Amino acid sequence: MKTIENLITDEERALYGSIDLTVINSRFDGPADGESALKECRNIIVRDSYFNLRYPFWHVHGLNIDSSEMTDKCRAALWYSDNIKITNTKLHGIKALRECADVSIESSDIISPEFGWSVTGLKTKGVSAESEYFLMRSSDITLDNFSLTGKYSFQYVNNCEIKDSTLNTKDAFWHAVNVTVRDSVINGEYLGWYSENLTFINCTIKGTQPLCYCKNLKLINCRMEECDLAFERSDVEAEITTPVISIKNPLSGHIRVPAADEIIRDIPEAKGEVILGN
Repeated sequence: MKTIENLITDEERALYGSIDLTVINSRFDGPADGESALKECRNIIVRDSYFNLRYPFWHVHGLNIDSSEMTDKCRAALWYSDNIKITNTKLHGIKALRECADVSIESSDIISPEFGWSVTGLKTKGVSAESEYFLMRSSDITLDNFSLTGKYSFQYVNNCEIKDSTLNTKDAFWHAVNVTVRDSVINGEYLGWYSENLTFINCTIKGTQPLCYCKNLKLINCRMEECDLAFERSDVEAEITTPVISIKNPLSGHIRVPAADEIIRDIPEAKGEVILGN
């Protein structure tokens, strides 16, 4: 494998088409503002490097990035690439990951609006993220010890597992299918609307109007705080350990809860059973 060290370049397609290349302590930055530094490459290792130019990793097959930085000027950094491992790295450009497959991210920091659209096979551990529309239309996702600050996260995701995480995000999991969240805190408004096969286990859920229009919704040993108008028109099996403000028109299933300030039934279809008491 060829090694390049201490490279400083702002050229267009500076390392285009490279194969079996290691890049160490290099800087992709400068007034020429060249794009696509490592486009159409294969088997690339990058360490201790700095990216301040657009589109550096498009159509890369086999990519390992460690201890590096992609700035807010590093737009759309990884697209149409696969077999990717990222560790100890800052991904701070808009649309940093899209249309990629088989991606592992560990001990890294993401600040990237529209991060991770249409990605297949994403695993993260020890990652924090700030992103709007995080992981929209992505599938086969595993997040462990994950922290998110977002707005419209996990919309249209399919096959997703999350554990030991904190999610601060409104409108999360809309239209999501086959999602399990364990031992986590989810704080945000309008959680999980129009989802199917959404399961929460040992979680704390906070915010108004959660979990409406859901199919095959399950809550197992969960806390609900500041939750009102919950479960509207949902098919739900829920075991809740804390009182809720209000439950509205569950269509079917059973909701076991210590107490509810209000149970609203104003449509004939609301056949779901609410069981009060410990």
